[in-house]
Amino acid sequence: MLTPPRTVVRRDGGLYALERALQRRGFRHVAGADEAGRGACAGPLVAAAAVLPEGRRGEIDELADSKLLTPAARERVYHQVVARALAYAVVIIPAEEVDARGLHVCNLAAMRRALASLDTRPDYVLTDGFGVDGLDVPGLAVWKGDRVAACVAAASVLAKVTRDRIMVELDGRFPGYGFAEHKGYITAEHSAALRERGPCREHRFSYVNVAAVSGRDGRPPRARRPAGGEPTAPLTGRGAGGRDEPMEHSGPPGGTVGVALGEQPRPPVSVGEDVVMEGGVR
Repeated sequence: MLTPPRTVVRRDGGLYALERALQRRGFRHVAGADEAGRGACAGPLVAAAAVLPEGRRGEIDELADSKLLTPAARERVYHQVVARALAYAVVIIPAEEVDARGLHVCNLAAMRRALASLDTRPDYVLTDGFGVDGLDVPGLAVWKGDRVAACVAAASVLAKVTRDRIMVELDGRFPGYGFAEHKGYITAEHSAALRERGPCREHRFSYVNVAAVSGRDGRPPRARRPAGGEPTAPLTGRGAGGRDEPMEHSGPPGGTVGVALGEQPRPPVSVGEDVVMEGGVR
């Protein structure tokens, strides 16, 4: 049997070129997956997946890598993705889960779960930067996928907007850290607040900068979070307040929002690479 020719997609083909090429090859439903919050030292890790419709309906004004959009533009694109997507899903990994299992394991598990939660089963999966094993459909890790593939950009917007909203809520529960401004990332202001107030329960104690100010930097990374959970006020410094009940996150109708706890990695399966980006990483 003859092997079909490899499809080459030029990088100047636009944000939709990769998905259109896959659809021409018979992969009608192309899902994109991305995350937000990997580099933050506070707050959850959020992963999202999205399947956009074929043709003009799937083309969204202003859609781009979420990091390149203003907050107002991200909100506009978010609502368009929710309204137009054939399916989307968002998974939230709490800070304590990141501490317990490790960032990369949680990241893969969250994207895997988001993809598995889609109402429309994807025929092909595109991920940003690195592949996700344990899928039963072919997929491709695309370098800077949120700037190359529309479905990955859509997932990046879903994840970023969801996480930003959570961080604004956390700013009200744990005032004094500036979560609403820096969203839990390591800035000069955030570092100063950590030194002055100590970490709160929404910080990631497996991160070196948080462990150092908590007095637990000499412990193994996954043992740095104190047993029994964090108090609602910071461990040291002035009290920041905050309620003890768990946060609730509800998504718009038609999508899925979940909190991933204790999911075990699935065995890897072979992943196809039917499409390559010209000049990119295979």
